Amino acid sequence: MDVSQLDLNLLVVFHHVLLHKRVSKVASQLGMSQPAVSSALGRLRTTLGDPLFLRTQGGMEPTPYALQLAEPVALALDGLQQALNVRAAFDPESSTRSFNVAMTDVGEMYFLPVMVDALTRAAPKVTLQVVGVTPHTLKEDMAAGRIDLAMGLLPQLQAGFFQQALFRQQYIVLMRQSHPLAGKSKLTVASFSKAEHVRIVAAGTGHGRVDVALERSKLHRHFRLTVPHYVALGDVLSHSDLIATVPERFADRTLAPFGLVKRDLPVPVDDSAIYQFWHGRLHRDPGHQWLRRLTRQLFGDGHLPQDETPA
Repeated sequence: MDVSQLDLNLLVVFHHVLLHKRVSKVASQLGMSQPAVSSALGRLRTTLGDPLFLRTQGGMEPTPYALQLAEPVALALDGLQQALNVRAAFDPESSTRSFNVAMTDVGEMYFLPVMVDALTRAAPKVTLQVVGVTPHTLKEDMAAGRIDLAMGLLPQLQAGFFQQALFRQQYIVLMRQSHPLAGKSKLTVASFSKAEHVRIVAAGTGHGRVDVALERSKLHRHFRLTVPHYVALGDVLSHSDLIATVPERFADRTLAPFGLVKRDLPVPVDDSAIYQFWHGRLHRDPGHQWLRRLTRQLFGDGHLPQDETPA
C-alpha cells in the first residue's frame, strides 16, 4: 500500500499497544480516551486488512502480522523522534531519565555495585531498572524499546543490534579456604576430577561453553549440585567441600565476602568476552550514548577494540 494513504498517528497508537498491551494504559500514555484508542485501532485494522491484536486475559496479544510490523514501526518512529530532537542534549547532572538494563544474576553481582556508585556521583537523578535476561524475549524487548541496554555474554543478540566489547575473562575454579584442595597452588586433572562439583546452568548466557570445553577435554566431573544461577553460589561453597568452575570476575567479587579462594583450571579453556549490546534505534540517542560511555569507562579493560559495531 501507499504510505501516503496512512495516518501516521495510527502507527503511534499501534506502537504503544505493542508496548503496554492494554488500551487503558495506552490511553493514559497518549492523553487519549479509551474509545479514541479503540477507534484508531479499528481504522488501522481496516487499512491494513488484519486484526493486529486479539483480546486475551493477559491483554492485547499481537497477531503474526503485527509482530512482523513491530520492529520496522519502532525504528521509523524512533528515527523520526531522533530527527526532531537532534539538538536535544543530555545533561547527566539534571536528567531524571530511567534506563532499563538487562543482565544476569552474575552480571548484577559484578556490574551493579560499581554502576550505582558511579550514577550517584555523576547523575544523581538518573535511575536504573534492572531486569533479568529472558532468552526467548530479550531481542523482542530490546527492539520494542522495553530494554535499553543488555550486558554480558549474550550470543543470541545478532542482526539489528550493536555491540561493544568491555573485557575478556578466563574461567577458574572456586572453593572455600578450608577445602582440601585449597592448600595446593595448582590443581591436577586427577584432583579436579575426583572433587565434587556445583554446576551452574545460567540459561540465556554463553557461560555454558566452559562445560562443553571441559567435556571435550575428557574431564569427568561428579556434580553433587546443579543450580540455575550464581546468586547462592558463594554461600554454598563456603559451607561445603564442593567446587565450581566460574568466570574469574565473578569469583573476584566472592573471595573476601565468603572466604573463598580461586585456582586455575587444570586444562586450558578459551576465555570469554563480555559485551554491552543495544538496538540500532538507540544508537544515536544522546542519553544512551552517555550511558554507554560510562559503562565503557567503568568496565572496559583497554585491551579490546572499543568500536561500537553491529553484532
